[in-house]
Amino acid sequence: MAGDGVKYESRTVRAICGAESRTVSKWEKEGWEIVPQSRGKLRPEIIIRRRKPKTPWRLVAIGGGERAVPIIALMVNGIIREESSIEAVETTVASASKTPPTPSETPPKEPTPAESAKAGDVVLSPESNTELAAVLGLGHYCYGSIVAFAEKYRGQTIAFGGNIGAMNSHDGASMRYDILIGAGDFSEASASGPAFQFRDVNPTGDLHYTGDMPDTIGVGTHIYETAQIDEYEPNSCLFLL
Repeated sequence: MAGDGVKYESRTVRAICGAESRTVSKWEKEGWEIVPQSRGKLRPEIIIRRRKPKTPWRLVAIGGGERAVPIIALMVNGIIREESSIEAVETTVASASKTPPTPSETPPKEPTPAESAKAGDVVLSPESNTELAAVLGLGHYCYGSIVAFAEKYRGQTIAFGGNIGAMNSHDGASMRYDILIGAGDFSEASASGPAFQFRDVNPTGDLHYTGDMPDTIGVGTHIYETAQIDEYEPNSCLFLL
């Protein structure tokens, strides 16, 4: 309400056509109220708000990130969205086919550790890669070990369970967002691991979903994502995917 000094947090959620009333009822039960709506091209767009809680450090981190950045080539292999009451969904990633080598009298060269780390047909997970497991368990998102990991595995595909920590409009655009991804379960009080980010993406056009898809996605949504490492920005401490 204007003039009462109360701060609100707001978000934009999308509902499947024909299921708007069910989506509205769900968010009202969680303490949100509906504000004037508009309709997107692909799905109904619903704007909701509620009294703003204490801002977690991750929301501050995404809001304070530098805007003057080069265009990033985003390569997302897939994200599996899941409700908090459903167990994490396992993903199966097909190995890239390899062209048979040309016959040669010279024995094939054994790959070095550095070459093996850059192989693009292996998906890293916390279970298969101890370095990724260690990075996801860090207590801060600006550690130097995150920089080293991003440089070593740039271009590599990673997969892990996480959550949406923030979802902000990209430079005021109505259909493009900067989506902050955290490791593990969502919490307003604390977070662990890097501050991963999908920058300047359309949730319905740029991200590819598999499995059961919830009615809406937003802050707090639990996900299991598979994405390619782009780079780590030392100034903003954002880990771009």
